[in-house]
Amino acid sequence: MIDISTAQDEILKLVRTSQDTMVDALQSWTATVQSVTPDLPKLNLPYTDLLPKPETLVNGAYDFAEQLLSTQRKFAHDVLQVAAPRTAQRDGA
Repeated sequence: MIDISTAQDEILKLVRTSQDTMVDALQSWTATVQSVTPDLPKLNLPYTDLLPKPETLVNGAYDFAEQLLSTQRKFAHDVLQVAAPRTAQRDGA
């Protein structure tokens, strides 16, 4: 029998390793680009101070995704609960 928990752990470990590798590569690339490009002048564009910070956008997107996933989980459990009497009747037959 397949141990789903072990498989999930291995997948998460692989994802984390891939993400760490990607961050390391991006850090190297950024350092290289910064070393060969001149400093650009600061631009004073109007209303840029009103734009949300990138961190705010990322956090908002993931907060929404968590809420959506939680709602979907509740929906799936509700469907299972509604179907339970019907599936129990089939199992007992």
